[in-house]
Amino acid sequence: MPSLYFQRLRSASGLARSLFIYWRPGRQRGLQRLYRPFIQPGAIAFDIGAHLGDRSAAFQRLGATVVALEPQPNLAKWFRRMVNKPNVTLLPLAAGPSPGFAEIAISSGNPTLSTLATDWREQIGERNAGFSHVRWEQRLRVPVITLDRLIDEYGEPSFIKVDVEGFEADVLAGLSCPVAALSVEFVAGALDVGRACVEHLSALGDYRYNVVVGEQRHFQWSEWQPPQATIQWLADGANDVPSGDLYACRADHPLVLNDVK
Repeated sequence: MPSLYFQRLRSASGLARSLFIYWRPGRQRGLQRLYRPFIQPGAIAFDIGAHLGDRSAAFQRLGATVVALEPQPNLAKWFRRMVNKPNVTLLPLAAGPSPGFAEIAISSGNPTLSTLATDWREQIGERNAGFSHVRWEQRLRVPVITLDRLIDEYGEPSFIKVDVEGFEADVLAGLSCPVAALSVEFVAGALDVGRACVEHLSALGDYRYNVVVGEQRHFQWSEWQPPQATIQWLADGANDVPSGDLYACRADHPLVLNDVK
């Protein structure tokens, strides 16, 4: 069938593009510089929405024991090819607010943009022109675990990376303890997701925040910001940043304490 042929062609093209973006030469060095303050040898790190494993690889090379979640079989297959290390555990699971099952919508042409967030998926194309071309042609029922359950099974992480295309606040809803540090993705057109993440973390503990724009590997702000300033930045449109990652550190984290000194 032509439609099946073109779907496979789109899938191969999308995967090749993602491999180039996330595994291009020199990227690992930058990622390791970014994550070194969060991960000491022997620490535990969670990679939620591991995709092709570039962040897990950086965590592992910094000496972490890594627990990675990637529910898409095709991406998980490539993850194992790119990150085949004994101290990296890859689980075919999604993370969410409660254990069970959920439906992930998969974009053949952009597999790293696949999502469990139904409302986000239905609205983001109208709110953010960068997503207007994205189509989610496939559906897959996947098992869901909470961050609390992962911590019970694997130990408390020194860092959690969450990149799940609009489902970040739902993932954090499954966390009930103030971990040392984490990051969540944000995108223009859905900045309310970032706000919900900050509000949930504020209910858990005293956090400070910083931002990495797009796929850059350095922080935008010279000082870590309190919750209200971060929420206001998001409410004001995040300086028109198309996408990036919001980093949160507990107030007793060395990165925050060094700001105070």
